Amino acid sequence: MKVKQVILRHIKMRLKFVFTTSFGSFLDKEFLLLEAKDENGLSGWGESVAFHSPWYNEETIKTNWHILEDFLIPSVLNREIEHPDEISQIFSNIRKNNMAKSTIEGAVWDLYAKQKGVSLANALGGTKKEIEVGISIGIQKNVDELLHLIEKYVKDGYKRIKVKIKPGWDVEVMREIRKHFPNVPLMADANSAYRLDDVDRLKALDEFDLMMIEQPLASDDIVDHAKLQKQILTPVCLDESIHSYEDARKAIELGSCKIINIKIGRVGGLTEAKRIHDLCEKHNIPVWCGGMLESGIGRAHNIALTTLSNFVLPGDTAASSRYWEKDVITPEVTVHHGVITVPDKPGIGYEPNLEVIQQLTINEKSFSS
Repeated sequence: MKVKQVILRHIKMRLKFVFTTSFGSFLDKEFLLLEAKDENGLSGWGESVAFHSPWYNEETIKTNWHILEDFLIPSVLNREIEHPDEISQIFSNIRKNNMAKSTIEGAVWDLYAKQKGVSLANALGGTKKEIEVGISIGIQKNVDELLHLIEKYVKDGYKRIKVKIKPGWDVEVMREIRKHFPNVPLMADANSAYRLDDVDRLKALDEFDLMMIEQPLASDDIVDHAKLQKQILTPVCLDESIHSYEDARKAIELGSCKIINIKIGRVGGLTEAKRIHDLCEKHNIPVWCGGMLESGIGRAHNIALTTLSNFVLPGDTAASSRYWEKDVITPEVTVHHGVITVPDKPGIGYEPNLEVIQQLTINEKSFSS
């Protein structure tokens, strides 16, 4: 294939609620949507999951736009590409900037699948027709509000509940949840809010039979996580620490975790995500697909990835209506009793709603070969 034109759009969407984690709160979510067109006018779509501030990692919407405009898009335009796996090699001379890389790589994967007339899930080697999903709940004003939300999502049939925690909003909160929901599949997400010195507090979470505690320690650490995992019963799941296949390999060898969360943007694209999946499957490390408050474009890529065989734990890909009054795709992503039916149409399987996208667009630029 040859990418003959790229359209980069900066959009802003209003969440239905303020989303709060240990690293910040926000009501508006900004995105970059990238449309890549071939010589026949066929379009593939990708999404940047970077935030407007460098909370999650060092990337932002502005840095992604810069890297895409000045480096990544020019290196792909009018280049003969046999397979999307080549994209990561083309970008190999550019350090990090994984979210920017995954934005255009995802669009190329979508375009490739459409040219082949197969679903993105099929192009990746996925076989599942349905995927199980959970829900991620941010830090609430009080425990009663949190319990009310959990009750709602349990009734909706979500397959597991993920609760954001931080020092002071952890052990007692989990105790209350378990008092009211003794059997619900439950996990805690710390977003690097703790240090190894907090081991006693983290050890106290063992009594609540959690599926896992996600990224308790520093975002760039795998050594102290290995020390922590030896001292607690709850499985450690690594998220922010895993940016590549090599990170995953080292974490597995050190015993830093028992589970890995794979986020497409964090690891630089679908090709690297699939490599990490295969490595984890070889070493009996279960994986799941984390969410980054994606619009429907990014959500569709997550669904396709989750069809791979070692995604055995419910991911974060909730329904579009959980976050947005109106999503940027048709039909919107829907969840029935905690299950998403995987679309079988070519590419991502959902149609970008250009009218809605234009209404949300702050800035747009077209690049041609």
